[in-house]
Amino acid sequence: MTIRAQIESLIKNEVLESAHGEYFREPLAGFASADDPLFSKLKEIVGPHHIHPRDLLPEAKTVVSFFIPFSSNVVSSNRKSAEVAPEWGKSYVEANILINKISEKVIQMLAEKGIKGATIKATHTFDEKTLAATWSHRSAAFISGLGRFGRNRMLITPVGCAGRYGSVIISEEIAPDLRPEEELCLNLKDGKCLFCINNCPTKALTLEGFDRHRCYDHILEVTKEFSSMGLYGCDVCGKCVVGPCAIL
Repeated sequence: MTIRAQIESLIKNEVLESAHGEYFREPLAGFASADDPLFSKLKEIVGPHHIHPRDLLPEAKTVVSFFIPFSSNVVSSNRKSAEVAPEWGKSYVEANILINKISEKVIQMLAEKGIKGATIKATHTFDEKTLAATWSHRSAAFISGLGRFGRNRMLITPVGCAGRYGSVIISEEIAPDLRPEEELCLNLKDGKCLFCINNCPTKALTLEGFDRHRCYDHILEVTKEFSSMGLYGCDVCGKCVVGPCAIL
């Protein structure tokens, strides 16, 4: 079995056999060269704060991105509820825990083969004042060929956009995946859908742009509500990712 196949198998098995497997569907994995020019351009696209794969691992040759999609039940719960559904909050927390676990397991497996690896945690890698992240898992996933960005600013994969992303940087060279050319966002494809914009509870998301501070203020309120219920770490909303592009 190739290194690529071993990584893909580990990610798949960890998700499908997790203690909270009912929250998730079968994951996707994509591979990009650490030399891809887009990783350098992220300092222009995302901001000068964004780090390069070699800032995490000087010997970096490949970036492995993976997507853990939420189940139809999780998506449905947050689509039907006016408030952020508890199922959505729980799946968000468990997905982040699972992403960190998978990343470390990939690194451990590769270390046994003499391959170096590094990762960055699933969430809370941003400055709380500027809300600027040092690493964009979604951007890495785009470069790795997992999908294309939609109006909701989320990466839409062939299985949808409702879910969470992880990244592992490794010293082994693996052939990169091609990036898809077809638009998966219905609005960008034919202009017929604006579910994400219309469903945004704070109107932080518009055709003109995205007010991340307005969005984050709302998320902090959601966090307080969940914390009062004994659910911690649920700093999430997700109303912009439960439309037609949530599950494909």
